Amino acid sequence: MKFNNKKVILFDLDGTLINSGPDLALAVNHMLQTLNRETFSEEIIDGWVGNGAQMLVQRALSGQREIDENLDADLCSDALDIFLAFYAKNLCVATVPYSNVPATLTCLKEMDYRLAIVTNKPFAFVEPILESLTLSGLFELILGGDSLDKKKPDPLPLLHACEKMNVSVEECVMVGDSKNDILAANTAGMQSVGVTYGYNYGEDIGVHNPTVIIDDFSELLELL
Repeated sequence: MKFNNKKVILFDLDGTLINSGPDLALAVNHMLQTLNRETFSEEIIDGWVGNGAQMLVQRALSGQREIDENLDADLCSDALDIFLAFYAKNLCVATVPYSNVPATLTCLKEMDYRLAIVTNKPFAFVEPILESLTLSGLFELILGGDSLDKKKPDPLPLLHACEKMNVSVEECVMVGDSKNDILAANTAGMQSVGVTYGYNYGEDIGVHNPTVIIDDFSELLELL
């Protein structure tokens, strides 16, 4: 299929544009080691990514995706501080764009599409990562997980992006790797593209009914 009359493309960041798993795992395990707790493999930590830093830290402290309801609030606060401080200094040690991302984004920009990032990652980390990966300047709007009162899978960030960029929901498409992206788009009434790589908790992205599914980021050019 081809999308019609699209003006704005909204992108998730982690798992969609960039593979940040190694650096997130490094920061999570540093936090756990600092607190004398068990560390985990990158593969396991990848399954906890996608709902923002606070949720990632709480999952790590719980040792599983389901958060332990008995976690101490002070412990969670201290752990989050440790994680954020370390990650801020190690944003792009091993983080790289996924295959064909830089070239495809450049092509879309040249085709006069307006690009934006809607991520659950803390806002302060996004621009430094983009700069390190020479992706800075491509995006008209960046929304982080702490930019608004709610984050994906709530539709608020997507609707806010439409409002800020003065376009209708129908003129936008959301591109993401996880159910958070697709659920937010579906609730907002926005068409979406699900990518089959990234961090979708081991689930098939198709379960959540994106408009289109792609295996490689460059396939976006065939849809627009």
